Amino acid sequence: MRRGFTPAPRGRGRGPAPVVVLTVVAAILTGCTAGPSSRPAVVENDGPPPSQEPAAETEIPPLPPLRESNSSSVQWSPCDADTRQRLGSPAVPDSLEFSCALVNTTVDAPDLPRRGLARIAVLKVGDGPIPLAVVNDVDGEPGTLYAARLAASLPPAVLERFSLIGMDRRGTGQSDPVVCVPPEIRSGLLGHDPATENIEPLLETARTAGQQCTITLENEQTAIDSWRAAGDLEELRDQLGVEHLHALSHGEGSNVLTAYGERFPDRVGRFVLDGVPDPSHDLAATLDGIAAGALKTLDAFAEDCARRGCPLGDDVRAALTDLGEQLRTRPLFTSTGTPMGAGLALHATLRGLGQPERWAELATALDAARSGDGTKLASFLEPMLNDTRAAPARLDAALATWCNDTSTRLPADRIDQVVTDMAGKYPVFGGLVAQRLAWCGPWPVRREAAPDPSMTGVPPIVVASTAADPVTPERGTIRAAEQMRSAVRVAWQGAGHGALESSCVAGAVEKFLVDGVVPDDGTLCPA
Repeated sequence: MRRGFTPAPRGRGRGPAPVVVLTVVAAILTGCTAGPSSRPAVVENDGPPPSQEPAAETEIPPLPPLRESNSSSVQWSPCDADTRQRLGSPAVPDSLEFSCALVNTTVDAPDLPRRGLARIAVLKVGDGPIPLAVVNDVDGEPGTLYAARLAASLPPAVLERFSLIGMDRRGTGQSDPVVCVPPEIRSGLLGHDPATENIEPLLETARTAGQQCTITLENEQTAIDSWRAAGDLEELRDQLGVEHLHALSHGEGSNVLTAYGERFPDRVGRFVLDGVPDPSHDLAATLDGIAAGALKTLDAFAEDCARRGCPLGDDVRAALTDLGEQLRTRPLFTSTGTPMGAGLALHATLRGLGQPERWAELATALDAARSGDGTKLASFLEPMLNDTRAAPARLDAALATWCNDTSTRLPADRIDQVVTDMAGKYPVFGGLVAQRLAWCGPWPVRREAAPDPSMTGVPPIVVASTAADPVTPERGTIRAAEQMRSAVRVAWQGAGHGALESSCVAGAVEKFLVDGVVPDDGTLCPA
């Protein structure tokens, strides 16, 4: 019986280059107000493990004042032409100008604490005197490019007060990218058909990926994680010459700011977390929430498609089911010649669901795939698969970060059971999402305790949630916000990955960042 789709690499860097590790009618309806719910000269990313003792009740400190940089040591250089080339389409306004730099930090692998050089790429956009760090999902656009696009959509008052400082997390973008998974293994991890009853081929593919990354990355393999990325942010703060770090994160990138708040609470400035992963240590439970969020977003996509005159017909779930059956017998191909079966098509669809601005394009791509043209649909997934000098494949660093950030390792029979259960519970995406349980099986198990999600001792934090989010689903973000003692949540009733496209959410974020006005906890944004 099939399950899943139906409703019932190479060496590191570029040749000899080192890997990473050498390397925001809108009406605000308010609810109740929120209640209490000298780093060393070299950042020690390995650091002491966070305390697991219950946090003592302490008062929530006020937001720190906005102060300009005292004496930044970051050496900025113009990079406008190169950035626009990397951004591609859609282009950002010509009025935006970009500067780039490299920030040196330490690798701090568990077995080699405080050793090694990591080079972190950063980009500055905007003329505001206050730096605002920007961190994106590890499998999304590199932070530098995400900050460049974000600058085009944030309220003007934000860029008058702040300069956005996008950071490519270690192993991503221009930060000595990790390239350790062979191309055919990437497509194997993402392309395993969730309707296949035997999970062993996926487990074997994951073993190969883990082995190749172990060989390529050596002792630095376990240094690519959110904990050490937080240390990179602290080094950036220090080199920017500011007393407090003001920052905005998107989706899974919020893990980095959570870790920063645990490690450097006295350095936390104004933090905005646009979507936060479920803080549960049970990866299966977290993936269950992601599958539920994906299905909810698919339904929102179907409603949007129907309003526009959907080429997929009245039943989008059925259209996806039919496409999956078609691809199982007649796979299509990506622009690079990679066969695209049901697994890759589902992953491409899932990534497209997180980008509402591309939903019309996604509907057209799915319709074209039904007619035998898979290139449009494959374009949603190719950034994860394809490795070029300008844009390294995103899967490699994402795999390393995800596996290093979790200690969940399940035996094959348990993975198979979870895949079966989630496929039945969440038609279309359940079995696909559950496959991630297999990806980290051969990866070294995390040694450090997970960061304390309460972030005790930090000033108020704004957490934005999205009602239908396929990456950081709302129920997981709610759980995370409930554990953060100083978090206030702004809830957008929309769909897609991240809430900053809501004018209501963006307005609340602007007042928080620029004026220090903390929104009421539970603020609801219908638009």
